[in-house]
Order: sequence, then C-alpha cells, then structure tokens
Amino acid sequence: MNEQVTMMEHTVPQPLPARLRPRTIDEIVGQRHLLGPGKILRRIIEQDAVSSMIFWGPPGVGKTTLANVIANHTRASFINFSAVTSGIKEIRTVMQQAEDNRRFGEKTIVFVDEIHRFNKAQQDAFLPFVEKGSIILIGATTENPSFEVNGALLSRCKVFVLKALSEEELMVLLRRAVESPKGFGEEQVEISEDVLRLIAVFANGDARTALSTLEMAVLNGSMDGEVTRVTRETVEQCTSRKSLLYDKTGEEHYNLISALHKSMRNSDPDAAVYWLARMLEAGEDPLYVARRVTRFASEDVGLADPRALELAVAAYQACHLIGMPECTVHLTQAVVYLSLAPKSNALYMAYESAKKDALTQLSEPVPLHIRNAVTKLMREEGYGKGYQYAHDTEEKLTDMRCLPDSLLGREYYRPTDQGSEARCKARLEQIKAWKKEQEKKRG
Repeated sequence: MNEQVTMMEHTVPQPLPARLRPRTIDEIVGQRHLLGPGKILRRIIEQDAVSSMIFWGPPGVGKTTLANVIANHTRASFINFSAVTSGIKEIRTVMQQAEDNRRFGEKTIVFVDEIHRFNKAQQDAFLPFVEKGSIILIGATTENPSFEVNGALLSRCKVFVLKALSEEELMVLLRRAVESPKGFGEEQVEISEDVLRLIAVFANGDARTALSTLEMAVLNGSMDGEVTRVTRETVEQCTSRKSLLYDKTGEEHYNLISALHKSMRNSDPDAAVYWLARMLEAGEDPLYVARRVTRFASEDVGLADPRALELAVAAYQACHLIGMPECTVHLTQAVVYLSLAPKSNALYMAYESAKKDALTQLSEPVPLHIRNAVTKLMREEGYGKGYQYAHDTEEKLTDMRCLPDSLLGREYYRPTDQGSEARCKARLEQIKAWKKEQEKKRG
C-alpha cells in the first residue's frame, strides 16, 4: 500500500508555480532594485556573505523563491519553516538540527514564512541561535517588520523590501511558462498576447496568482485536436470573481478606490458603501482598503473628529485579525462613520506647506535655545541658552520662538470651524493672542 501511494505521488504533476520556481538569481523575474547587476542583495549572494535577513513585500513576489536561490548558491542546508503551524517545541527541534549541522561545518538557512505570525516568545526562541551563528534566519512577511518582528530579532536582521511585479515583468513570466518545457512548452497551447496581458493585469503584481491563473485557463481551454486554445472568455470564466475590479488596463482598480475616497469626502455613505462592496466582492485585499481608509481619516477628517483615526485603525486591525468575509462589516462601519464625520483637510494642507519649506530650507539650523545641551561643550556653545520651560509658567505658555529666523511668522496649520477642530481653532487663536500681548509688553 505504501509503495502504491509513493508511486502515485510521483505521477501527480506539481502546480505550475512550483515547476517554474527559479533556481538561480538570473532566473528570477522582478526585484531588479535588489538583484540587478551590482545591486546589494545580488552582491551578498554572489560573495556568499549571506547573514540573517527579512524579506518584506506583498504576496507572490518571490520571497520563498529568493530564500531557495540563496540556499542553492551558498550550498547550505535549507529548512522551510511555517509560522502558521509551528510552535516553540518545533523551533527547538529545528535549532538542534541546525546546531548539529554547524558542528559538521555545514551552514543552515532557516526560512520562516509569515514570521509576523510568531508571537514574541516564539521569535525569541531563534535569538540565541542567530547570535552564535548556528543558523542564518530568513524571514518573510507581508506586514511591516518594524511592528510585527520584535526589536531584538529585527536588529540582527537586514530588511529587504520586495516590490510587486510590474505588468511587463508578469508578461515575461507568463511567456516563459507557455514556452518552457517546465511549463507548457511541450504542449500545443494557443494563447494570444492580449489574453496573457489580461492575466497579468488580473494578477496585480502577484507572480503566483499569474501562473496559477494561466494554469487554470489552460486546463479549461478548448481542445482542437492536439491544440489547447485559451481565449479571453476562458480567462474571464476563471477569474469571474475579480472581473468586477480588473479590466484589461487595470485602470478600474484605481477608479474604484478613487470613487470610494471621493464618496466619503462628499459625505455620501450610500455611495461609499457601494464602492466598498464593489472592491471587496471583486477580491480586493481588505487591508489595502483599510490602509486607504486610515489615510482618509487624517487627510479629510483630521481634528474635525479625532475619533475618526481611532476607528479607522481599529477597522484595519479587525481586518488583519479575522480577514474576509467577516471584516466587511468593520470596514463598512469605518466608511459610514468617515462619510458622516465633519470634514477638514487642514492637517494635509499643513504638512504639504511645511514640506515645501523643508525642501527649500534644508540648511536652516535649529535655533540654539531649543537644542539639547547634553555635554559641557554644547553648553559652552550656547545650546539650550534662553530656553523657556512652559510647565514652569502659570499659563503653561511662553513666547519663545521655535521656527528658524527665516520662517518666523509662517503659519502651516490653519484649522477650520468644522466639528472638534473649531475648539482647536479657538485654542490656537487664544495662544496667538497671548503671545502677541507678550511681544507688546516686551516691546
């Protein structure tokens, strides 16, 4: 029975993404900013100077592939480790195996997929082995490692940011799949450039999605003798769930998020919920929508309702914790709340105005009186001299100037009368009036 199972396993073909998985740097499509000639990660791999690192990027951009290529190049033992199914006991078992390898002079690369899913204790279990060189840890995450990987482990790893593949890069990959013997090169598959581009657009930067979609389309193509013909209709049937969102040019993806944003800005909750549903039901990543909603909370509501940002962040966290389809109601709550909230773009305008000055006034020194005087030399140079500590005053205010001389009097934040920002405006006017009065007394 076991022999029969083994023989059957050998006859089951691997999925297309697995068959086409690159084994060398030059076979990798995309990530030219890291792997192009002379680029940092390429040099590290070619010089066999690999140390612990974390790959941060969206799904399907080659994080696992890159770890495999590194293992092949460095001739290290490669251990694939899933943060979803492994606990501290499994970590220790693997670490002991790596320690045994080290004693025999063999490097061990431990690849941890979705490392952000490990809790602090699980991540800490790697630390001593990373520190003494028992393992080279390569973690992969779709989440910002600054927030999801604990500081002690992160400080021992170099972070490389991987980018979604461009439409043209996906086209290179799809053409390779059609022509390569590892793909459909030994079969007679008829598929036009336009249909391949439809798949590339649908994949939205995800190589795995592109190849899986191509494989599904070929398997469902129409047979004409020995020829498998894949048409636009075949692909549309295979991608029907996302056909609402992705068209040939991919423009609808941006049109829909724009429609959601502008509906909320126009205080139209019905339109906003409709566009939200169009995006989510078409297969959009809820975390992408949640990020845009969070941006809206400060860009278009701001201090007119400070709770807007809290609610948007809470919705993002809910999406992260429970995912689709349950998180649709959390995003709906955030979208409706933001649609009905009072609107102010004062924070956005404040930053844009300050940014313009910052870019043209980069040489402006920090005024001496608001510099920290942490050494004797600094004190002798006048750092901190004349500083006024607001908490020592009855009003908790001073008339001390904090902008560089060339920018004195510049106003960046101009609050509106909307919602809670009206209170901010009244307070700011009170502060400015008090400071003007102090100037009169001095003058």
